[in-house]
Amino acid sequence: MKKNLLSIVILSLLVVNIVMTAVMLFSVVGTNKRTAEIVTDIAGVLSLELDTEAGGQTGMPSPEESEFYTIPEMTITTRRAEGAEKDQYCIIDITLAINKTHEKYATYGGEAMKNYEKLIQSEVIAVIGQYTADEIKLMQSDICEDILRRVQARIGSDVIYDIIISNIIFG
Repeated sequence: MKKNLLSIVILSLLVVNIVMTAVMLFSVVGTNKRTAEIVTDIAGVLSLELDTEAGGQTGMPSPEESEFYTIPEMTITTRRAEGAEKDQYCIIDITLAINKTHEKYATYGGEAMKNYEKLIQSEVIAVIGQYTADEIKLMQSDICEDILRRVQARIGSDVIYDIIISNIIFG
């Protein structure tokens, strides 16, 4: 008799456990669906914002509509780090991304860019000279954006839409 009573208690606890698990499962699934919908909505909004930044509203052309002009190797004195006794130099290559479909492409694109090379080099030197070698290593994208803003302001056009720094050597 005691064994049967014990079996009934175990069976009832098992049924209660199954019921509780089912209740928890349905409550978590409902919450999970709502969370997934919210995440999907947020991702959709972010995707729209990214599309407008990378799309036609900001003038970012496709690679086929772009020309890349490389300014030869430049040696620039960087700002001294605190406690440094010697000047540090950085040797870099700069590549300009130029929009071939821009109305000012005839003025600034192709071989005409050679006329503006020294102007752009002076802006690069002015920006890079503000940073230490360690800062240049860490903040390369910010430096590119700063150079781009200054070059666009100097030439008065956004025909140049990106600046790429490559082959950085410090000495």
